[in-house]
Amino acid sequence: MTPEKDVDVCDGPREPMENGHQEESDREHGTTDRPEQVVVMPSERKESYTVYNNGKKAEKLPEMEKMLPEDVEDMYRDMPLTKDTTCGLWMFQGPMLQRFANKKVYVFMYGVVGCIFSATYAYFNGTITTLEKRYKIPSKNTGIISVGNDISALLLSAILSYYAGKGHRPRWIAFGLLMITVFCWMTALPHLLYGPGEAALSLTTEYGATYDANQTFEVMEAQKAKTLCRTNATRGAECEREEGTLAPQIVLFLAQFISGIGSSLYYTLGVSYMDDNIKKSKTPALVSVSYFLRMLGPAIGYTLASYFLKLYISPSMTPTISNTDPRWLGAWWMGWLILGAVLAFFAIFMAMFPKQLPRAAVRKRIAQEKRKLGMQLSDASRREDELPASFKDMLKTFKRLLRNKILMLNNIASVFYFFGYMPYWIFTPKYIETQYKQSASTSSLVTGTVALCFSAIGVLLSGLVISKFKPRARYMAAWNVIVGILSVMGMIAYAFLGCTASENSVIVNIPSQTDLTPTCNSACQCDYVKYSPICGEDGNTYISACHAGCKRQNQYGDLKIYGECSCIASVANYTSPLYNQLLTDGNWTSGTRDENAFSLGGSAIGGPCPLDCHKEFITFLV
Repeated sequence: MTPEKDVDVCDGPREPMENGHQEESDREHGTTDRPEQVVVMPSERKESYTVYNNGKKAEKLPEMEKMLPEDVEDMYRDMPLTKDTTCGLWMFQGPMLQRFANKKVYVFMYGVVGCIFSATYAYFNGTITTLEKRYKIPSKNTGIISVGNDISALLLSAILSYYAGKGHRPRWIAFGLLMITVFCWMTALPHLLYGPGEAALSLTTEYGATYDANQTFEVMEAQKAKTLCRTNATRGAECEREEGTLAPQIVLFLAQFISGIGSSLYYTLGVSYMDDNIKKSKTPALVSVSYFLRMLGPAIGYTLASYFLKLYISPSMTPTISNTDPRWLGAWWMGWLILGAVLAFFAIFMAMFPKQLPRAAVRKRIAQEKRKLGMQLSDASRREDELPASFKDMLKTFKRLLRNKILMLNNIASVFYFFGYMPYWIFTPKYIETQYKQSASTSSLVTGTVALCFSAIGVLLSGLVISKFKPRARYMAAWNVIVGILSVMGMIAYAFLGCTASENSVIVNIPSQTDLTPTCNSACQCDYVKYSPICGEDGNTYISACHAGCKRQNQYGDLKIYGECSCIASVANYTSPLYNQLLTDGNWTSGTRDENAFSLGGSAIGGPCPLDCHKEFITFLV
């Protein structure tokens, strides 16, 4: 269909058009001496642009109201490119990239970026326990670190979303992704600065080999005695106590704070760009697709955390303990390097999207022409996105939003939702690890694959149902209330679940289990002994060999055998199956047993006793 070339639909000079395949000549009523203001890219473009109705130029408002879809497509093909509708960045522009400037590609890219972005938070939650153990961070401080992104979002999101919304939104989103990249690499920075730590290195064969080659027998015995019962020596607090350092915590908090800046730009600008460039009838379905992709991010993040936590914190070394040992520290820092690099890569593609998608520019032009043909546009009726950004206009916008009761009540509901659920999601891996005695990698894997995958499916189905059946807002609000009540009831049920074996596994005191220094180890000076669990032959786990009153230690390969344990002396003619299981796993038999090490008191093996919380764990997942 070839458009007429004589007269445009409107009087006066026309604005530069904002879409893709036709040069605009910017003329007034047939004059041809005006210079062209838009650069022509494809050579086959037509020389003029008009608004069509059934292939004919529309000159009246009733004609424009009867426009057919093919007329819109004709306009799309004929409209010229401007800098606002050109896809690309810097020198990377052209027809090949321009074909990707459409809503489907944007929704997919926005969802993929959101998936990786969500994976970063899931990865942080999955590695929290490892961070706490490595840097001696209390859970209280971990909670403060975790809300660093919320603090920056609270302080800056309103201003950033307003001023960035007036500019090139895809490039602002790309800038936010670069901020999240900085967050990823800053989170890994403490490991690059401080290394794996002395405690982690001491649990490797390489450390032991170096130690044996360079230390005298007396020093080796002194090191061995650190965890044993010492009745005739003074144990210095300055030598045994390891305090958590504040510097890594500050770095982690700053990283989270920077992440809040990026997340504010991503969430506020990404959805508004989608809403402004997609037909309202198609928005729910496409938004649900992007949310579905984003909900897959936590599953990927937790899976990634599970994989790297199976690796030792120093992958080049060989650990002497398994990943089920409480002292195990996984390679938590490696995932941050990968996530940051991937986000930086996708930020480049996000920045290539135009300020306005081409077909959206067509619809905007049609709306402008309708207003010009049908009525005189007053200043009060001008679109807000056509107004220049100003602080005064921002205050007016906020004032209008604050008066929107539905919006404000929905925001208040969201506040209470996150108030309850954010701590739950942040500490779920730690809860599984401590309550059901699962490894850090298993806890992260389960958290990401079970609950969050079902959440992603729910988001996708809800978007499709809303798009197809278009239920009333009242019904959707009632459905949210019902589902929320059921969810809260399920979380309350956690209080009645748990692993009984876990609760009774660690013995800290024979009579009451509340005093760390019972009479059997009162003379052992265990106040500053580090947590180094052992499994007694009675089947109980003790905090350390010192707390069990053990005075001797023998080494059989990688297996440590403790003897003369006064707190296990009451066990007679009985050996726990759990204890025997550890002996079997350590390839240690009674034929290699050093009877002198067990002549007095009970015996124990390095590492916690294995626990069976499988049934309780399955119940928790259901």
